[in-house]
Amino acid sequence: MPFSIEARKDTVCGVSGKPFRGVRLRIVSQQARWMLEEPQRERSHRGSGVVAFFRGFLRSPEQVGSVVPSSRFLEQRLVRLAGVGQARCVVELGPGTGGTTRALLAGMPADAKLLTIELDARFAELLSEIDDPRLISHTGSAAELGEILDLHNLPAPDAVVSGIPFSTMPRQIGNAVLEAVRDRLAPGGVFVAYQFRGHVGRMGREVLGQPDIEVEALNVPPMRFFKWVRG
Repeated sequence: MPFSIEARKDTVCGVSGKPFRGVRLRIVSQQARWMLEEPQRERSHRGSGVVAFFRGFLRSPEQVGSVVPSSRFLEQRLVRLAGVGQARCVVELGPGTGGTTRALLAGMPADAKLLTIELDARFAELLSEIDDPRLISHTGSAAELGEILDLHNLPAPDAVVSGIPFSTMPRQIGNAVLEAVRDRLAPGGVFVAYQFRGHVGRMGREVLGQPDIEVEALNVPPMRFFKWVRG
């Protein structure tokens, strides 16, 4: 994680206990600085999200890929790679506490739809707090993507994004998720999975072919993005 050093004049106490004018050095996390520069409302969303995300990790570590939610840099890269600005229907698998969900909604057209599929019922409750008519929140398994799309009368998605941890789920379930994405993605549609580990890349090659890979370092932990485009 990048750090910077700040220097400022201040009154400090020396070994003798007598005050003197000196320079105080303070090491500042660059990511903490960026968080301080965010709007107050956004910081409050992230603050509550950190607590909820950590509780979710303790509750079901095999279902949550990290102990902290995504950074805004990860969210911005996700929106760009998925190309949601031109999408009619977007699906998010494993939205967690909703940080990426808000970012996707902010980048989507006014007449688009976003379907979130979250296995953790408590995370799904947090998503219900997002007041946006384009959002459809569903509690269930990403392996049932086709049935869920039909249930909500949604077309083939132009973009599917996933934050679910393929490295901790049984391989047969992971393959079922990838196959469901392959079968229901619109022609020319995009599938983007962001992961700390590379399991989804190896599994996805067998089902979807070779992915494009990018890395977002400004996140804790750094995340890899695996992108497939349906030909």
